[in-house]
Amino acid sequence: MKKYTYTEKKDTRSGFGAGLLEAGQKNPEVVALCADLVGSLKMDAFIKEFPERFFQIGIAEANMIGIAAGLTIGGKIPFTGTFANFSTGRVYDQIRQSVAYSNKNVKICASHAGLTLGEDGATHQILEDIGLMKMLPGMTVINTCDYNQTKAATIAIAEFEGPVYLRFGRPVIPVFTDPDQKFEIGKAWMVNEGTDVTIVATGHMVWKAIEAGEKLAEMGIDAEIINIHTIKPLDEEAILKSIKKTGCVVTAEEHNKFGGLGESVARLLSTELPSPQEFVAVNDSFGESGTPDQLMTKYGLDTINIIEAVQKVMKRANK
Repeated sequence: MKKYTYTEKKDTRSGFGAGLLEAGQKNPEVVALCADLVGSLKMDAFIKEFPERFFQIGIAEANMIGIAAGLTIGGKIPFTGTFANFSTGRVYDQIRQSVAYSNKNVKICASHAGLTLGEDGATHQILEDIGLMKMLPGMTVINTCDYNQTKAATIAIAEFEGPVYLRFGRPVIPVFTDPDQKFEIGKAWMVNEGTDVTIVATGHMVWKAIEAGEKLAEMGIDAEIINIHTIKPLDEEAILKSIKKTGCVVTAEEHNKFGGLGESVARLLSTELPSPQEFVAVNDSFGESGTPDQLMTKYGLDTINIIEAVQKVMKRANK
C-alpha cells in the first residue's frame, strides 16, 4: 500500500475560496455570486480583490441562479455559492430550466455537502444532490477530496465551457494531494494500485479509503484505490480496467446510496462487466444533528465500514 502522509488539515471549502481568487486573477470574466453566506463559502479574498465582480444576492437562491445564467450571455463566467442543500434542492427548477436546458456556462459551487455539515442537522445536510445534478443533461458533476484538489478543480472549471456542479465540505480533513496538481475533469486518479479488490471513492471518503487500504494491507489484502473526483462524466475506462483485474468493487461516498457514485458504477458494470459490488453510503435516510465524526460513524461511512464491505465483496467473488 502506497503511503500517504499529511502535515495539516484544511476544509475543502477553503480550497474553493483560494481557487476562486486565482481563477479571478487569471480571467477578468470570472464573477462570483453568493446567497448571504460569504464567510461559509470563503469568498472574502475574491471580494476584497475584485469588489466590482461580486454580487451579494441575499437569501434568494432562485434569483441567484437566474442572474448567473443571465451573466453568461454577456460572456461572464459566474460562480454561485451557497450550501449544497440550497444550491440544488431549493433551486432545482431554476437550474434545470435556466442553466442545464440552456447549456449556460454557470459554475454551481456547493459547500457543506453531506453529513459532515454536522450540527445544523438534516434540514441542511443534503444527501441527494449528486443524484439530482448528474441526471441533468450536460451537467458536469465534481466532488473533491481535499483542499488542494478543490482549489485545482475550481481553477479548472473556470476554463471549462459548460455548466458544472462542484461539491465540497465544511470539516477540516487531511491535505494529502499535490499542491501543484493539474486537475483533469473526467479523469480518475489512481491512489494505489492493487490486485485483490477495487475501492472507488469520492470526496471525504477518499481519505477513509486510504486508511482502510492501510489496514487491509496488514490483513494481506491488496486494495486498488481510485479517486473518482468527477462523477459525471465518469471515467469508465479506469473503472473497468481496474475491476477486470480485481474482479470486485466497493464504492464509497458521503451520499445516499440511491443516485450517487455507487449507482453510476453499478450501471456501468451491469452493461459492460457484471461484477460483485458493495456500497458504502447512507442507507436511504436523512441525517441528524451531531459532530461530523459521530455522524459518519453512525451512518456507516467510516474506515471500518469500507473494510467490512471489502471482506464481504471478496467473499462474494470467491476470493
